Amino acid sequence: MDGFMNAMTPRAKFPDSEKITINLGYVDLGQIDLLVQEGFYANRTDLIRTAIRSQLERHNDAVKKSVARHDLDIGLRHYSRQDLETARSHREVIHIQVLGLVTLATDIDAELARATIGSIRVLGALQAPAELKAALADRIH
Repeated sequence: MDGFMNAMTPRAKFPDSEKITINLGYVDLGQIDLLVQEGFYANRTDLIRTAIRSQLERHNDAVKKSVARHDLDIGLRHYSRQDLETARSHREVIHIQVLGLVTLATDIDAELARATIGSIRVLGALQAPAELKAALADRIH
């Protein structure tokens, strides 16, 4: 990872989750509702999160190996206008590879982003203004 990323401060406020939609069969949904009704889980979301975490834990070694093989950073990465201006002043191109969340500051213009960001690969979520995503569309993988 290039060294132009701002450290996260305690005051920085980023969402800790992203909403997804899944389709379940009626029998599966009924079984979930039964487990919730019987007190095994607080609600449907609690069961689904628990099931997902269980599967992620089960495959933890495979995830670690894949992260290392693909040279991915893990976690939240925020790029500010200053980060990109610093990269430009050093004539460096940033290649963003993250498993987690990447945010690009709202004050970054398309010209600066195209001059400094060579590629973006995010397994998770990329949060950036629509015009930045459009300007970098050919670099987002």
